[in-house]
Amino acid sequence: MRDFKNLRVWEKSHKLTLNIYKVTENFPKIEIYGLTSQIRRASVSIGANIAEGCGKQSEAEFARYLYIALGSASELEYHLILASDLQYITKESHIRLENNLIEIKKMLVSFIKKLKANS
Repeated sequence: MRDFKNLRVWEKSHKLTLNIYKVTENFPKIEIYGLTSQIRRASVSIGANIAEGCGKQSEAEFARYLYIALGSASELEYHLILASDLQYITKESHIRLENNLIEIKKMLVSFIKKLKANS
């Protein structure tokens, strides 16, 4: 069993989620149950699935949860594009968040490859 708090990819995803919560505080109130909620859930799902995967017995099970985290990251990537196009976030915020997200996605893919090579 791994301690997810010691993983850099989890740490980065947690920091991204904290930033997502700050950015979405300024979204229009009509989006509270729409885009705001979707963005927050997708972001939380990345770190949560990394954490849950750490509690699994096998490398293959852990990799499965990392794939789920990767899917959530892709979902979040689209939501950020939409939020930017709707002008809910600035272009600068979008670029900063997207760059962080791309780094996390690359780390997840790398981690999955490593786990698959070890199993």
